[in-house]
Amino acid sequence: MEMMKQSCEQFLAELAGKAPTPGGGGTAALVGAAGVALGSMVGSLTVGKKKYAAVEADIQALNVRSEVLRKELEALVQADAEAFAPLAAAYGLPKDTPEQAAHKAAVLESALDAACAVPLQIMEKCAEGIVLVEEYAAKGSVLAVSDAGCAAALCKAALQAASLNVFINTKLMTDRVHAAELDAKADKLLGEFVPKADAVFASVTEKLRMR
Repeated sequence: MEMMKQSCEQFLAELAGKAPTPGGGGTAALVGAAGVALGSMVGSLTVGKKKYAAVEADIQALNVRSEVLRKELEALVQADAEAFAPLAAAYGLPKDTPEQAAHKAAVLESALDAACAVPLQIMEKCAEGIVLVEEYAAKGSVLAVSDAGCAAALCKAALQAASLNVFINTKLMTDRVHAAELDAKADKLLGEFVPKADAVFASVTEKLRMR
């Protein structure tokens, strides 16, 4: 069964089990999708309100972008599980002869590279989510500002979680130059968007605690 067609209970039961998927990467994508969905909720609660007529068009545009982004993150839940299968198969290849060992090393290197691609995509999508949530928090209904803060926290957590699924694979690569390139991409996303998410969260917290 596709991951996103499972109930929450089914997904969590599988996550808690011995099977390698779903794992951290797929869960990161799901958490990111939840963060984006919360942003969309802020937009839905803002559209049509006279108080926010001046930003109505902006919010509607955000809602369209958020819907697309949420679907992309949902698809990455499944993609992460599918990316693990070739990696698991590569680990199981024989290496009894020099030829087998060389073949296994080449296949494993390729599988590790492919296994990095999905979490990097998850990171990129979560970064997009943080940008959207930043605007929702600034322009959306004040009645839903706490949800915007929650959305920022979830997208940040998903971004960070996905990065670990990059680093665990790059650590095992023999091509250290390529591994460093992938690490640098992840580091750049973390360096730019973790502070941005923190700023949104701090701003929302300040609004909620003002007296």
